[in-house]
Amino acid sequence: MTAAFPATRRCDTDSSLYDVAIVGFGPAGATLANLLALRGIRTLVLEREADIYRLPRAIHFDGECMRVFQTIGIAHELAGKLVVAPGMRFVDAKGRLLIDWQRPTEVGPQGWHASYRFHQPDLEAALRQRLAGSGSVDVRLRHEVFAIEQQSDCAVLRFEDMASGQLRQAAARYVVGCDGARSLVRRLMGTELEDMKSHERWLVVDVVLKREREDLGDHSIQYCDPARPATYVRGVGSRRRWELMVMPGEDPAVMTRPEAIWKLLSKWVTPDDAELERPAVYTFHSVVAQGWRRERLLIAGDAAHQTPPFLGQGMCAGIRDASNLAWKLADVVTGQACASLLDTYESERSPHVREFIETAVRLGAVIQATDSDASRQCDQAFSHKPQMLSTPQPRLGPGAHDAGAAGCIAMQPRRADGMLMDDLVGYRYTLVIEPGLLHTTQSLLRERAARERATDGPALYVAHDAQTRAWLAGLPARAALLRPDRYLAGFACDTEELAALLDRTVTRLRAAGADPSCRSGTTASNQGNHQCPDQA
Repeated sequence: MTAAFPATRRCDTDSSLYDVAIVGFGPAGATLANLLALRGIRTLVLEREADIYRLPRAIHFDGECMRVFQTIGIAHELAGKLVVAPGMRFVDAKGRLLIDWQRPTEVGPQGWHASYRFHQPDLEAALRQRLAGSGSVDVRLRHEVFAIEQQSDCAVLRFEDMASGQLRQAAARYVVGCDGARSLVRRLMGTELEDMKSHERWLVVDVVLKREREDLGDHSIQYCDPARPATYVRGVGSRRRWELMVMPGEDPAVMTRPEAIWKLLSKWVTPDDAELERPAVYTFHSVVAQGWRRERLLIAGDAAHQTPPFLGQGMCAGIRDASNLAWKLADVVTGQACASLLDTYESERSPHVREFIETAVRLGAVIQATDSDASRQCDQAFSHKPQMLSTPQPRLGPGAHDAGAAGCIAMQPRRADGMLMDDLVGYRYTLVIEPGLLHTTQSLLRERAARERATDGPALYVAHDAQTRAWLAGLPARAALLRPDRYLAGFACDTEELAALLDRTVTRLRAAGADPSCRSGTTASNQGNHQCPDQA
């Protein structure tokens, strides 16, 4: 393996220097590329595969992800290809309800539904098509990276053009590895994975129904049966998925044969009902990388963390990574922020994703209990009073936001004319304010712009509707500053507090050279991560 940092010398290239190089063009990499394109960041994407993988993989994302897709501009295109998911039920071997995880089916505070089922090739196609017209993103398929060399002001990527066999290189100021669980970028960084002690093999079977089977239902079902734990998931259209735990001594090669699969599925469907689309045996891992950035190299998505699927948050976590990282990279490479802002990526995201993984592991312990005594204890704990479950809503860890109640994902108001806030304000910082604070806020922003000779301050959104005013009152605040990723940077009760909030934000983002303390440093402590109020 080529070392990531063998030398410290300047790049010998100027016009060919990219701002960001992304290794991997799955959902996380494609989302990151799209968000960087919104800021005009010169980006190179290198992907070893020739095309999108056309079979199902991830099948769930949430309202926060849909809001990211809205920012990119593909949400309405996707909407017609999605199914709103009503929730999940956990039942024991006798069919008794143990846990009832209901997800609201009405539009939620993000401006979208809480939970969607989707077909991953549809999402990837939409993300790639959106990039097709971008003049700032260079996508190269069938190009495999094999080495990265860190230099003083860039990183040089060496890769093979797999169509011609030619070896090439390119330079970028930053490199982001969105290259999956076996990430080359992570290995070149020397980053290790923290094992969260949940690794089980499951057979995943996707089928396409030949006829209507309304009796299968729209809810996902977790069958907590010690004889063989299993999961049913309703997909989009006629697609359905079953996941079945591989038991000790079973041969995965035998289990993926059609005759074995139909035997396992016989209690639900037969070959008369459906066609097999894809069987695969996976090991569901639970790990978190210890070090998401090393100088000019970063990782995102499965390269940074892997989770069991029991919360449906695997791909969602990668989309959140891209959303958190994109605006920070853009601010750093355009000189609006110092490089140390990138250290807040891990300090914010790691504890956030860890809470989802820990919850999935706890649920997995219920689902995967195959020991008779352990299974009986779980059944007894839940059978008399089924537990209600809600999706975790953790705050970000410490980083580019105020302490306390900040660090939550903000709501997205909808105006009376139907327009959503994010479509009106664009991909930038936004101040949500009470109507009574409008004139003083405008004066404050004009004064700051004149003093700092700035032309691009935060967008303003006036809370004319009762729902947004109630959200502000619940903080409590009269003004709230939202980051480009729609997380709450801080809030204020009057113009004096608002001025101080804006000063704190500028200090956090201060460009290198303007602030002598602005330099690459270690990540902040991961303490202080708590639940956000009123976002379930």
